[in-house]
Amino acid sequence: MNVLIIEDEKPAARRLNRMLNELGIEVNTMLHSVEEALNWFQENAHPDLIFLDIQLSDGLSFEIFEEIPVKSAIIFTTAYDEYALKAFKLNSIDYLLKPIDDDELKVAVNKYKEQQPAESSLQVNIDEIRKLLINPIDRKYKKRFTIKIGQHIKIIHTDNIECLYSENKATYIHTSENRNYLIDYSLEHWHDQLNPESFFRVNRTYIVHVNAIKDIVAYSNSRLKLVLHSYDEQEIIVSRERVKDFKNWIG
Repeated sequence: MNVLIIEDEKPAARRLNRMLNELGIEVNTMLHSVEEALNWFQENAHPDLIFLDIQLSDGLSFEIFEEIPVKSAIIFTTAYDEYALKAFKLNSIDYLLKPIDDDELKVAVNKYKEQQPAESSLQVNIDEIRKLLINPIDRKYKKRFTIKIGQHIKIIHTDNIECLYSENKATYIHTSENRNYLIDYSLEHWHDQLNPESFFRVNRTYIVHVNAIKDIVAYSNSRLKLVLHSYDEQEIIVSRERVKDFKNWIG
């Protein structure tokens, strides 16, 4: 059995590795971030089974599946609340709540051996899990940001935002008034809180508002270039893997 662990907390990864060794399972590789996993999958055969943490150091592990059609069975390892865990229980091989229990790990591994789910159903499961996690019923999306400027607090409504972007490990919003503001947390954090009818993540660096798009231009390698009304600091390119979803999004 070819087994992969993707876990950003290295002590937790080592502990899981030891526990699997005690069950007679050898872990072939341990990865610790979305970026590291993406690079690894592009150059290696997909494993039989992945033990996957959800919240990695550079984003949610679901980003991996948006970029790479992973062909592996998955057991989630997570510290999410009970609602998310129930969603995982319905759609994945199994989930393991941290700190991982020896008996629960053994049950999860045995379940994998018994089920051996088909590749096609695995991809559906990942998509459904992601929807349940970030789009629960009655989800209320963020409508405004508050920015502290000196002794003042500025309110910026999401309708006045052209894009959110990351630069030098910081996150910014660009407004229709052609102003940039530094905000807390990562782009991935805000992506899950913005209404998907208005905002779309075109690549790992940019989230754009549909009303901010002035022009869409064909670009190299089947990609698209976006021209916004006021933002012109860097080119905004829709990654090749997201072009189809982007076209569906804009209708």
